[in-house]
Amino acid sequence: MATLTYYAVELVPVEGADLTPDLIAKHAEHLRELDGDGKLILAGPFTDDPRGLLALNCADAGAAAAILDVDPLVVAGVRTYRVHSWLIANADNGYAP
Repeated sequence: MATLTYYAVELVPVEGADLTPDLIAKHAEHLRELDGDGKLILAGPFTDDPRGLLALNCADAGAAAAILDVDPLVVAGVRTYRVHSWLIANADNGYAP
């Protein structure tokens, strides 16, 4: 049974930086491209916290970081990020990654 490893990425706000509608639109386009390439599993902001979460299907943590390094929110300096490797528990592996 293969181990499924995805990469969970926290998008962390930069204090004092403004998130504009234009940047949100550019970020959404970036997500659309990742989805089309099969790299985006899910993404979205938390409702009770200013951070956001992306789950990515990448070869390794370096590939996940490369995706975030070109994200418009990171490029504009309104978000930083933290990459975590994430073992997936599901029915295919008996919920034991």
